[in-house]
Amino acid sequence: MAAARPRPAALGGKPSRAAEGRAMEAAGGEERLLLTQRLKAAVHYTVGCLCQDVAEDKDVQFSKQTIAAISEITFRQCENFAKDLEMFARHAKRSTVTTEDVKLLARRSNSLLKYITQKSEELASSNMEQKEKKKKKSSAAKGGRTSGEQEVAVTESEDSNMA
Repeated sequence: MAAARPRPAALGGKPSRAAEGRAMEAAGGEERLLLTQRLKAAVHYTVGCLCQDVAEDKDVQFSKQTIAAISEITFRQCENFAKDLEMFARHAKRSTVTTEDVKLLARRSNSLLKYITQKSEELASSNMEQKEKKKKKSSAAKGGRTSGEQEVAVTESEDSNMA
């Protein structure tokens, strides 16, 4: 008696793991394509709005083809930036892109580098302030004391240990 062969999925059989993988990959590819199209549309819309603002300020006109060309160039440049940032992080043996990677990418434009550095410093100081507030809240909630009262209590206990 011959061994039973699995029936192809098209004939009502169970699809193979490879076929399932290809199907998932195709679905992921379709999802990626849809996301890319949505992102391109958003870039196109934003470029159109910016061109409209410039047109009003400078009293000029932008054709639809010009806006489409600027949008396409912008999208491709952003793709290149993303790939470069990934490579910078990978070169540093990291899986996370950091602000230092972004600064490295912007190094050829002094004004952009200055702007990114300024914003990075603002974010860092804002994050530090938030961390300090959280520390104060958590320490106050734990002991019901402010940080100054806690320091006094620690100093008093150290003094009593020395006596």
